[in-house]
Formats: sequence, C-alpha cells, structure tokens
Amino acid sequence: MDTIKCMEVFAAVASNQSFTKGAKQLGLSTKLASKYVQQLEQKLNAQLFYRTTRSVTLTDTGKAYHEKCVPLLEQFNELEGIVQQRQGELAGTIRITAPTGYGSRELVKVIAAFQLIHPKVMIDLQLADHVVSIVDQGFDLAIRFGSLEDSTLIARKLRDMRAVIVAAPSYLEKHGNPKHPSALQTHNCLLQMTIKEPANWTFKINGERLTYKVNGKFHSNSPRATAHMAIDGLGIARCPLYTVQTHVAAGRLKILFEQYEAFSIGLYAVYPPNRYINARVRGLIDFLVEHMDNEITPTV
Repeated sequence: MDTIKCMEVFAAVASNQSFTKGAKQLGLSTKLASKYVQQLEQKLNAQLFYRTTRSVTLTDTGKAYHEKCVPLLEQFNELEGIVQQRQGELAGTIRITAPTGYGSRELVKVIAAFQLIHPKVMIDLQLADHVVSIVDQGFDLAIRFGSLEDSTLIARKLRDMRAVIVAAPSYLEKHGNPKHPSALQTHNCLLQMTIKEPANWTFKINGERLTYKVNGKFHSNSPRATAHMAIDGLGIARCPLYTVQTHVAAGRLKILFEQYEAFSIGLYAVYPPNRYINARVRGLIDFLVEHMDNEITPTV
C-alpha cells in the first residue's frame, strides 16, 4: 500500500467533496480513487467519509485526519523539491487553470518550451473563462488577467499586456472615424466583461488620465470573440494586443487613438499562500516571468 498516494487521494476527495472530482483532479478513475481511500480507511481502522449517492462529507475522524494530512503532504512535496533542486532536475505534476483564449494559444507556447527543458514535469492545464477557485479545485497555479480580487491569494506579475482600441475599416466607413476618445460615447462599443469596469475606457490626454463611459450591444467574456466581432464591422473594441496583432497587420482592423493610450492589462501567476510552492511550480513561474517580457505574436 502506498500510504502517501492514499493520503493524496483522500485530500483531493475531501477538498472537492466528491470522489469523481477528486479523481479527475489527480488523473485517476473514480473506481481507483475509491480503492485508495478504502485502503487508507482499512489501514487506520476508521471511517473517514460519510458516503451517499449525492454527497461525500468528512466524518469527525476524517476532519481531524484531514487537518493533519494536508500539512504532511505539503512537507513531502517540499522534501521532493529540495531533492529536485539539488539534482537540478524538475519532475512531477503541475495543475494550472487559465483563460481559454490566452491559455490555448499564447500560454501553451511558453509551457511547451518549459517542458522541453524539463521533460519529467507533467502539465495538467484546465481552461475556463470564469474564475476558478484554486484551493477548492486543487490547482497549483492560476494564470489571470487584471487586478487580484481575492486578497487571500498571492499574485506574481508576469507582464503588462498592451490594450488597444480597434475597429474594422468597414465600420469606420459606415459610422465615421472618431477623432477624439470622447466621441466613443456615440459609437457601438464591444465590451470585454472579464476586465474590471469594462465600460470605463481610460485615456491619457494632455498629461491627464481621463475616463469615458461607453456602451454597446455586444458583451463577451472572451477577448477573441470581441476582436472577431470588431473584424466583422459590428463596433469598436478594446482588446489585448495579442488578440488583434495579426489582424491589424493584415488590414482587417485599424488601431485608434494610439497617441492617447493609457490602459494595459496585467497578467499574473496566482497561487494559494498557505501551500508550499514546490520546486517545479516555482521553476515554471520563474520561466513564465523570464519568457513573457516581450509582446507575443499569436497564431490565429
């Protein structure tokens, strides 16, 4: 019996309150996860979970065991990290959550380069366009845009992403080319809802930062969806440069108000404060910081 593995499965099931979700977190079948927990219960001669067809909850003994189990697993990870650092070789699994658009293209390029250097590191990348609870879902790391809302987490800035105002030539021909940011209030603006205060667009004019409230008929949580609506001539959009760079170069979009730009989007690596950051996770974060300094040219 692998006691450490049983403890790891137990902790995953407990944090997810589900054998299915806990097993998925560790890349196991539900049947195998159940077997590991049963082995642990047999070894301890104690019931750790109350099981029903709809829920899994910790018994009092399970709660006490979980409280001691998690720090032990973190210490075990720390020991692994010390050995890996001394050997100069990273290994093990890193679970990451990231936005769908950025994660599926730009982020995987950097991760691929990292894995070529560290082939024994396994990456479990889960993409979602909503904010995922890192602690509850058992992630080691989240890649997120914008300011950190949850003060209980730690964020390390990876880079600033230039944001640009763009429109298709067809839209400008039909609705006119706004000469000043204040004119945006009379245009259909396409809003990216994952940004804090998406309807407030800020510019630097005559040395001052001025914010104009815009509105429009299209809202999305995807920067790429917003960009493609702009390409189709539906309105004016504010997008991260990486989503529109090739379209601007091809003439499908035109950047507006470059001289007034004052807005950028921070990209962060976010992780829990109470979890030991092992060598492989720390190594990946350092690699992301080092390789995200320059603008990334996307493949669209």
